[in-house]
Amino acid sequence: MFKKSVMAVMIVILMSLGLAAQDAATVISAASKAMGADTLKTVQFSGSGADFALGQNANPNLPWPRFINKTYTRTIDFDVPASRVERIRMQGEIPLRGGGNQPLRGEVPQNQIVIVNANTPWDQQLDIWMTPYGFLRAAKANNATVRPQMVGDKKYNVVSFRGQNKAMVNGYINDQNLIERVETLVDNPMLGDMPVEWNYFLYRDFGDLKFPTGIEQKQGGYPTLELTITDVKPNAPADIRPAGGGGGGAPAAALPSEKLADGVYLLKAAYASLAVDFKDYIVVIEAPMSEERGVAVIAEAKRLIPNKPIRYVVNTHTHFDHSSGLRPFAAEGATVITQEVNRPFLEKVFTLPHTLNPDTLSAAKKTARFETMTDKKVLTDGNHVIELYRQQGTAHHDGIIFAYLPKEKILMEGDGYNANVPANSPTPNPVGPYTLSLVENIRRLNLDADRIVSIHMPPDDRKVTMQEVLKAVGQANSTN
Repeated sequence: MFKKSVMAVMIVILMSLGLAAQDAATVISAASKAMGADTLKTVQFSGSGADFALGQNANPNLPWPRFINKTYTRTIDFDVPASRVERIRMQGEIPLRGGGNQPLRGEVPQNQIVIVNANTPWDQQLDIWMTPYGFLRAAKANNATVRPQMVGDKKYNVVSFRGQNKAMVNGYINDQNLIERVETLVDNPMLGDMPVEWNYFLYRDFGDLKFPTGIEQKQGGYPTLELTITDVKPNAPADIRPAGGGGGGAPAAALPSEKLADGVYLLKAAYASLAVDFKDYIVVIEAPMSEERGVAVIAEAKRLIPNKPIRYVVNTHTHFDHSSGLRPFAAEGATVITQEVNRPFLEKVFTLPHTLNPDTLSAAKKTARFETMTDKKVLTDGNHVIELYRQQGTAHHDGIIFAYLPKEKILMEGDGYNANVPANSPTPNPVGPYTLSLVENIRRLNLDADRIVSIHMPPDDRKVTMQEVLKAVGQANSTN
């Protein structure tokens, strides 16, 4: 009797699983038919709106900074698959506020092409698979399931499949068989399992295709794209080809470094870090870019300065490209020094889950330690001195700091003067406001800086001097 009961339960479970799979296929088919996606191979949609620079807010409590998209056209070939964006961007934050290569002067054409192959990261494919039509294709190909769900007073069929990064991708299909939202998680070195969602509004008929005329994308809880669509061309010729230029090759096995002075080392590539040899420990200034870069900086600092722990890592500001390498330092037990406005944000993100791509801090299960400063903080062992100053009067970031080594006359800064421009570039007209702010701060503090270490390294690996920075604001040959 017991065996018969177990067998009956198993049959019911297997039947219910089969019905769920059948229901998912039915829901996908109905949505595809209602939206006119059955014969859709390519689509081109155009409009205008805004995009927002992820992780570049002027304050950790603000949304990502906004850029105007005067025109925006995306072409998608679902069969290749491939995507091309062509847009004209303009400055959106007026007055200037935050990062993301601000200020943007005039109307700037910017294009992006992604052709999916075996090595294309999943998060770069999402602009294809999180469109309503890409989602239906991916769901059909990936054994999707379906469940009913109420959101407020609206009922949806939620179709789900597992993405290449093992996170679920969920599409919300309303009672008219139209997709209103697609959501998933992607790994972000700062935000961990970061939520990504696309919302679709106000579908209209464009030939046989129903297409949303309002599109909103969010990442990390804030908008990253807002579009009003005015033109859609179903099955338009795509002809998406790779952009010119060769690949950069594999990353170097070891981080290149340079000795700037006794006990002071520049760790470099696209972004710079400094390692300073204190009597009983190491101080590292800046942990940029990524988990991998943070690990590489730690390894090189310990190679250059052996048998000492890294006690402090200085974070110039919380823009993601300047802080995404911090977590390995916390796993090492280093204390993060940052301006006081940044601490609540960093404390929060250091506790966010990183299940999609577990990192060193996840494995170490340590609690990050912090020391904060207001306008000035001094680190010294009686030999080396590092003076940390908040850069006042800049709209780039409310809690940005720079480091000055008075004995060596070295000043390290991030995003005041970015040296990733060719040598002898003409003075910008008008001058860059962030660089002007840096110069004003150096003069206000009467710092005798000779060498400027720009965290955004020069492509020719040149020595950046104070005179070069002064030239960038039209003040060459003047004194500090």
